[in-house]
Amino acid sequence: MVQFRAVSAALVVSLGLVLIETPVATAQPASGEQASSSMGASTPKQIAKAQRKAASKARREKKNAELKALEKNGYRESGNQDNYPQNLMDAERKAAASKPATPASASGQ
Repeated sequence: MVQFRAVSAALVVSLGLVLIETPVATAQPASGEQASSSMGASTPKQIAKAQRKAASKARREKKNAELKALEKNGYRESGNQDNYPQNLMDAERKAAASKPATPASASGQ
């Protein structure tokens, strides 16, 4: 019975030490890992990639907004395509007419 208590006490103490040491060990990365992660985050290649990705996203959003406006004004991408160019031009004309007029610039006065 005494040996069982001694073994269980040793087990509890060792488990406690492991639980105490684990957060400290994972909270501080090695100096090599820290240096590589901070340098890798701002390389010119990654910055250029992020800029291309943002530009692509902006173009896609603009294209989708234009298509949504055309569809709102009667253009259907699928379906009867017998009058394709005319249907598209009619929808573009309606979309342009429904846009609010832009004010004249100050330099044009």
